[in-house]
Amino acid sequence: MSPLQRIANLLETLYGSAAVPTLQRRILESIQTPPGQPAASLRGSLPLTERDVLLITYGDQVRAPDESPLRTLADFCERHFREAISGVHLLPHFPYTSDDGFAVTDYRAVDPALGTWDDVARLGASFDLMIDAVFNHLSASSGWFRRFLAGDPAFRDFFVTVTGQPDLSQVVRPRALPLLTRFTGAAGPLEVWTTFSADQVDLNFKNPEVLLALVEVLRFYVARGARFLRLDAIAYLWKEIGTSCIHRPQTHAVIQFLRAVLDVMAPPVLLITETNVPHVDNVSYFGDGTNEAQLVYNFALPPLVAHALLRGDATHLARWARTLELPSDQVTFFNFTASHDGIGLNPARGLLPPAEIEFLTERCRAHGGLVSYKHNPDGTQSPYELNVTYFDALSDPQATEPARTAVRRFLVSQAVMLAFQGMPGIYFHSLVGSRNDVEAARSSGIHRRINRRKFERAELEAELAEPGSLRQRVWAGYRRLLAARRGHPAFAPLARQRVLDLPPSVFGLERAARDGAHTVLALHNLSGRRVACAGLSVLEAAGSRWRILVADESRSLLERPLTLEPYEVLWLASGE
Repeated sequence: MSPLQRIANLLETLYGSAAVPTLQRRILESIQTPPGQPAASLRGSLPLTERDVLLITYGDQVRAPDESPLRTLADFCERHFREAISGVHLLPHFPYTSDDGFAVTDYRAVDPALGTWDDVARLGASFDLMIDAVFNHLSASSGWFRRFLAGDPAFRDFFVTVTGQPDLSQVVRPRALPLLTRFTGAAGPLEVWTTFSADQVDLNFKNPEVLLALVEVLRFYVARGARFLRLDAIAYLWKEIGTSCIHRPQTHAVIQFLRAVLDVMAPPVLLITETNVPHVDNVSYFGDGTNEAQLVYNFALPPLVAHALLRGDATHLARWARTLELPSDQVTFFNFTASHDGIGLNPARGLLPPAEIEFLTERCRAHGGLVSYKHNPDGTQSPYELNVTYFDALSDPQATEPARTAVRRFLVSQAVMLAFQGMPGIYFHSLVGSRNDVEAARSSGIHRRINRRKFERAELEAELAEPGSLRQRVWAGYRRLLAARRGHPAFAPLARQRVLDLPPSVFGLERAARDGAHTVLALHNLSGRRVACAGLSVLEAAGSRWRILVADESRSLLERPLTLEPYEVLWLASGE
């Protein structure tokens, strides 16, 4: 089915057949290719390679005197990260009022405190850009919402309102905050749906004018150089009273519609869905493998990797990893361990026993971290997210263990993530080994700021250059892992993946390039003790030839059984 036919079908699904002719005409006027040029056909295989790695960062992550933060960030990344990363996920760089950028006031503007679109373009000249499409909600101070409250006919029904006292008890909430917020409109009080906070008012996609307006925003981002478009909090998009209001069929239809629009307007641009939910729901956003998101965040990975390292046991991680499948060669996972948010616990439910999730929360607190909670339909609350840097999630900052041990423990966690099938996303603080910013969380009252420290460029560069410093050790080790990964086709996002049968404290993957000629064994000791990997048949097969990609110094492949040192990463390649 052509993208144009998919657009028509999805408009009918969302708004009924009578609305299709007018809506389709308006959509095509906005997105259609030049006259005489045929619409794009469906994409072939996913256009990503082993060299594709994204940095996740705020626009003002690195600052310098008398320079716009976006310009400083671009120069810093060009100087230090050019050989390590291929792209940058620029967290919302728009004007905003709260939630550190996610309460957007103007989709088309750059926050003047960060810089200009020219600064964004400079970053995009060196790196592929991922731009946030924060389409579930807008700031309560946005122009759209002010016009809605003023009764402007152009913005009638642009936001979700509730009348009477319907039963909303089944609505799934990501945060323990009120669902409805009262505002005063031109005709009197309004109860407005606010999924995330009283300052973040939810858009009403039952009104097709909202979808049309956001297609224009999408087109604007493409024109500004976006190669990836991240659909933030997309699972909550469609509200239907009497339901959970999450993962609704209409939400999937909206995403499929946006995918079809991009297939016509800009086929190289890829959609990625941010859905911090249990794994089975998360992967549903692949659709049938051809019609929805090309990438989904692999949200179960961060808590499972952290659990495996804290227990020194990869049993649950390996069991889950054996179930991973991609529905087509047009999609893959976006793998990460840390982001501007915390470590989500919902994705681990059903994969870890409740007692092990409680173990994670207790260990987080013991390491100086915080825990955020969500409302349940029965009125109770559950841990939703661990707010902690990934480094401190794994190592107690008050412990007396050698720094070398903490660095090795952290780097093996990152090696596991980098070895997984998919495209990696690396949070800025992971690249430079940040510890908890407890004071920022305490003084702001915002738990997530424990992992959102901003740097003065000169200070950060001095720490990265200081031999033996924590940041220097982490960055040097990370750089070595990334160099090995981008140099081998078996790490391509679509290369085959098999979980190896190894002792519980060792997590191993076999990755094989699609041409069948290149293989990597990625072995990771997740414990603080030496472990023998007896019976590693792939390595011990007669006639096999392996070379070391990553290993400890003085590593020998001749010893039998092969033994891994505490927290050792051993990546081996064959086929060259």
